Amino acid sequence: MSLASLDELRTRLDGIAVIDGDRLTVAAADRFRDELLDDLVFTAVFGADDGLRDAARWVIWSASQALGCGSASIHELYMARGRGEIPPTAFTVPAINVRAATYLTARQAFRAALERDAAAVIFEIAKSEMAYTDQRPAEYTAVVLAAAMREGWRSPVFLQGDHFQFNATKWAVDPGPELEGIRDLTREAIGAGFLNIDIDSSTLVDLALPTVTEQQHTNAQNTAELTRLIRILQPTGVTISVGGEIGEVGKTNSTEEELRAYLDAYRTELAAMGDDDLARISKVSIQTGTSHGGVPLPDGTMADVSIDFDTMRRLSAVARDEYGLAGCVQHGASTLPDDAFDQFPAHGTAEIHLATGFQNILYDGGGLPADLRAEMMAWCTANCADERKDGETDEQFLYKTRKKAIGPFKRQLWTLPEEAAEEIGANLRAKFGLLFDELKIAGTRALVEQHVTMVPLPRPRPAALGGEAAAAVRADAAVFEDDGSGE
Repeated sequence: MSLASLDELRTRLDGIAVIDGDRLTVAAADRFRDELLDDLVFTAVFGADDGLRDAARWVIWSASQALGCGSASIHELYMARGRGEIPPTAFTVPAINVRAATYLTARQAFRAALERDAAAVIFEIAKSEMAYTDQRPAEYTAVVLAAAMREGWRSPVFLQGDHFQFNATKWAVDPGPELEGIRDLTREAIGAGFLNIDIDSSTLVDLALPTVTEQQHTNAQNTAELTRLIRILQPTGVTISVGGEIGEVGKTNSTEEELRAYLDAYRTELAAMGDDDLARISKVSIQTGTSHGGVPLPDGTMADVSIDFDTMRRLSAVARDEYGLAGCVQHGASTLPDDAFDQFPAHGTAEIHLATGFQNILYDGGGLPADLRAEMMAWCTANCADERKDGETDEQFLYKTRKKAIGPFKRQLWTLPEEAAEEIGANLRAKFGLLFDELKIAGTRALVEQHVTMVPLPRPRPAALGGEAAAAVRADAAVFEDDGSGE
């Protein structure tokens, strides 16, 4: 499955694709997809050395550019929505956090979207997920782009850094290193090809302060600071889509006063930096009553969630009508009942983040070998015992910690028996299809192609392939803690 060497990579490219300077020409697209891509993406993840992995990732990136499915920003589509060119209830963009079996999962999402002529879909990974799933941005980019090509995708691919979140405890001790850590992650993500970034400094909102403006000040200040950095780093010709957040998921529902205070302070901060003319954020995440991953009951079933759709409707209208944004974003929704999702477009939701529900399909939907599942649960019991709360049942404990097993068992999840992979894939594709229908993204390919321009973004050929470029972006020494974010 993995290519053994650079020589084998060059041999396998012969007659299929040609390296010409810093570009790749795909001479036989069908052969590239059918004969090479599966092994190429496995090498991009599990290659024997850094040079081989860099080479595989460069080939994938360059091929996606050549085959019309390169990484892109959704900013202009969102700005069209903010200008009223797209009705607010037309559709809600799903942002899919792919944690496990990423190639298999992303392929099912692309396949379901293709069946519906849909292209308004985002693939994202949160700061915390990068740690416990063992997926840094450069790897995630390669895998999702490979999945797009494997399914014959010919539209922009939206890759998003989700929940680039500040740790409030560390911020209180020393803000400098915490901010620099988020800045470093932002540099890494953009360098890896993420052209959509969600900043989450809502954790720094201090409700003990006397006014809403004071409560939101640090949040707005950090969003402005990182917006400025993103605009400096973004590729020529690209306006990276940037999102902000005012309500930490799982906490108190957001208000119109908070949204206005945040957006007004954000504008003021940009002006104070001398950057009032910068392209601003295109959306704001708010809290409406959900929590990440849902709330497991003692028997392992999920507690009912009551979403305040009126809050979503009112705040999205403020974001659009008063500030020209696409609207507001819903987090923590993938474990809701299926019949709830059509309410998001009906209430003007711009974007919805979905993660744990797909993880649940992997673990509980059928297909995962029983012995592998048992081994993963045993790993959680042995390695996550310090996270167990008093009075928690085994079902609650394992539900909340089993995401931590995804990274340690990544190779096993990538190499499932064919029958298991087919069953899991079918279950995932059915769920994606249901969500895409309920969120009304069918037929959005024309709108995406109308508003989104795929800017050519060639990358220097890596040294491993005879180029002069430095090694591709790799994981640095930072270790991100699980902050509970992820959808």
